[in-house]
Amino acid sequence: MGIIDNLQAMLKRGQDSALLRYSLGAEQLKAGDHRQALVHLAEAVRLDPGYSAAWKLFGKALSAAGRHAEAMKAFENGIAVAEAKGDIQAAKEMQVFRNRARRAMED
Repeated sequence: MGIIDNLQAMLKRGQDSALLRYSLGAEQLKAGDHRQALVHLAEAVRLDPGYSAAWKLFGKALSAAGRHAEAMKAFENGIAVAEAKGDIQAAKEMQVFRNRARRAMED
């Protein structure tokens, strides 16, 4: 049984949380399943809108799926969350990713 299976089993047992959804989204993204990654990451930020790492990964997944305008919005939300928490490094990283998404839209 792989990690995705283990995480999905936890979800089926009712152990839903932003961290579980983040973990599922991260693993699905690594596996190249953008659709499922986006489902779980969207739920992670819905469950915890203050989870800056989830916003960052959600934006990366949106970019990987070619949804650059939505990715920019996710990064902007993540930047605001990170700055509010004083997490300047995370905010800077998301600014870089946001700029990449903007350039991808222009190409």
